[in-house]
Amino acid sequence: MVDNARCSQRPDFLSKPTLQGERVRLRAVVADDVPALLPMLRDVESTRLTGTHGDLLPDEAGIRTWYDTRRDQEDRLDLAVVEQVSGNVIGEAVLNAWDPGNESCSFRICLTPGSYGQGFGTEATQLIIGYGFERLGLHRISLEVYAFNPRARRVYEKVGFAAEGVLRDALLWENERVDAVVMSILAPEWFRHHGRPA
Repeated sequence: MVDNARCSQRPDFLSKPTLQGERVRLRAVVADDVPALLPMLRDVESTRLTGTHGDLLPDEAGIRTWYDTRRDQEDRLDLAVVEQVSGNVIGEAVLNAWDPGNESCSFRICLTPGSYGQGFGTEATQLIIGYGFERLGLHRISLEVYAFNPRARRVYEKVGFAAEGVLRDALLWENERVDAVVMSILAPEWFRHHGRPA
């Protein structure tokens, strides 16, 4: 049975938190972050791993407009990933596709070239997923990861995401069809391990 009183409470996506970790800090993403994010948005490997076809990316002015409007979104949370030591913006972490009737969101993360394999993505994922469950009151957070991205899948599993199924031939990339694995994490699971199931 659905608790209608709980479902009527709207998560506060307009409040843009600053989330502190040991290696990264998450904060509201702004248009001034675009120069730091452009290498990520234009990197061939990043676009492949996220399934972003290059012809869909707007020009720099369009990208600035997009990021400038993120603070006003009532149904998603876009945060910049900032490396603690250098203060450099090294990516973004996003809760989007909010489904109010089911208290769920989708999650995505992307880091700039040269930022992989250093634990930044794992910590950023733990921070924003924890915020989604502990502060926004979400019940389910899901994502899709392409079959050619096992590194990302390992990060998601490390944080507690579980594979649910496969979307066959979900992506057409350079004339090859690629499966996507659907993964999710639920609030009761998060509250058992807080992003550290192992």
